[in-house]
Amino acid sequence: MTDPRLAKIRERLEAALAPQEIVLDDESALHAGHAGAASGGGHYRLKIVSTKFEGVKLVMRHRLVYDSVHDMMHKEIHALAITALAPSEV
Repeated sequence: MTDPRLAKIRERLEAALAPQEIVLDDESALHAGHAGAASGGGHYRLKIVSTKFEGVKLVMRHRLVYDSVHDMMHKEIHALAITALAPSEV
C-alpha cells in the first residue's frame, strides 16, 4: 500500500520540477517521540535530480522544492532533508 502523503509529495515535486530522478524516503519512525512527531508531520529525506537546478545556487534549489510543497509544511511535513542536484552533477 502506498503512503498517500508520500504520493502527494512526489506528485507535487514531479509537477513543479519534472525530475529525472526522485528518491523520497519516510524517516518518521526514526523520530518517534520527537516533539515534531507529535504534530503529525512526517520526517522525509529527498534526493532529486532536475534540469531546473542547472546553474541554480543551492539555496534557490531548496526554495524550489519547498515552494512545491509549501502548503504541506508544518502540517503534513515536519522536516524535509533535501539533496537537490542538476543532471551534470550526478
